[in-house]
Amino acid sequence: TLSHLDRGENQQHKKINMANKIKKGKKGAAKKEAKIQKNPLFERAPRNFRIGGDVQPQRDLTRFVRWPKYIRLQRQKRVLLQRLKVPPAINQFSSTLDRIQAQNLFKLLDKYKPETKLAKKQRLEKEAQNKADDKSDPSKKPHVLKFGINHVTELIEAKKAKLVVIASDVDPIELIVWLPALCRKKDVPYCIVKDKSRLGKLVHLKTATCVALTDIKKEDTHDLDIQVKNCRAAFNDSYNDRKWGGGIMGLKSQHKIAKREKLLEQERLKKAQLA
Repeated sequence: TLSHLDRGENQQHKKINMANKIKKGKKGAAKKEAKIQKNPLFERAPRNFRIGGDVQPQRDLTRFVRWPKYIRLQRQKRVLLQRLKVPPAINQFSSTLDRIQAQNLFKLLDKYKPETKLAKKQRLEKEAQNKADDKSDPSKKPHVLKFGINHVTELIEAKKAKLVVIASDVDPIELIVWLPALCRKKDVPYCIVKDKSRLGKLVHLKTATCVALTDIKKEDTHDLDIQVKNCRAAFNDSYNDRKWGGGIMGLKSQHKIAKREKLLEQERLKKAQLA
């Protein structure tokens, strides 16, 4: 009886397998028909990227490039400057006058560019000639920007400077790190701008650490008053010299610190519940 039952089960399995094969065959035939019916304009053309085959697609390999040493040093320095804590006296040079205010300030300063060597020579020769001829010359010494760290310091100490403009990127920073404190002490309005090459152009030099305005024409008094008001609000009366800078950690460190704080918070809550 057992062998008879086994035979019956085997026959049933065979019938099921045959039915499945027939179904698969029908599906395959249907697929072939569908392939034949496809539009040849949009026929699939797979690429072969093996040796001697199609050209490999362009990939962004920036992460795998071995950059020159000077570039690596630049990037490491930038990261270090973000990580290290910067004392307030140095950090204050990172906050500069905004773009629109800086444009208006440089328009004003541009009117008071110092004379070139040639212009100064011609003016002095003319004065000497008039003196020799006993002629009174009504022309006075022109109002110009004063520059040079020692000269500007003397003007601030004597309270003759009406506005002091300091460059933000002086290197070494020790040259001017004390200048904002001196301006505050003597109540002289000052501002920090980008950058030393821009100040240098005003005084016919490559770079300049700072410039100062002492005397101006009557028609520019209103413009100077506006600039002085803005500079006092943004620098003399602000607390930029008391803020620490830097201390910005990387993403991994930030996540670790956040995770640690979360665990500590959970522990505090547990202790509070037990107590």
